[in-house]
Amino acid sequence: MLNNWLVVPTCLPLVRRRCHACASERLQASGKFRVNANHKLIDVWLLALCTACGETAKLTVLERMTVRSIRPELLDRLHDNDPDLTAELLQDPVVQRRNRIALDWDNAWRLETGGSDHLDREVIDVSVRFAARIPVRPVRLIAEGCRLSRATVERLIMDGKLVSAVRLGGKLSGDFTFTLKR
Repeated sequence: MLNNWLVVPTCLPLVRRRCHACASERLQASGKFRVNANHKLIDVWLLALCTACGETAKLTVLERMTVRSIRPELLDRLHDNDPDLTAELLQDPVVQRRNRIALDWDNAWRLETGGSDHLDREVIDVSVRFAARIPVRPVRLIAEGCRLSRATVERLIMDGKLVSAVRLGGKLSGDFTFTLKR
């Protein structure tokens, strides 16, 4: 029987970028947008607050775009400070590259396993899905979901009792499956 696990975000991740006012490396997205129109051109920024000093930083979302080239629904969501749009834009690779930022997902996600009835079986088949692109080590997910230590999970991989089509070392942010034989 295939068990389905889901990795879901619990809050917005921290933004890793240096604050221009202090030496802090972490910003918290405020969920608010600043939209500035200059004649027919529009600029949009996502506002973020430094976790140390509280100074506001602007993350560029749109720059010098003509107003007509922006979908009206998107413009409405920007004006309404839509929290779902904030999450979408933070994970957008174009926005990350433009602003030279990375996301810090520590303590911003949880693993939903659907209960602990699978822990008693000899063979466990699990499909892990990600609700967002959250980079997590598969060893950590397996250890948390099966209530094992990470060292035990590493030993099971070395012994061939934990197998997957993807490499279980490093970090993953995409769906994968694995089989655990005890």
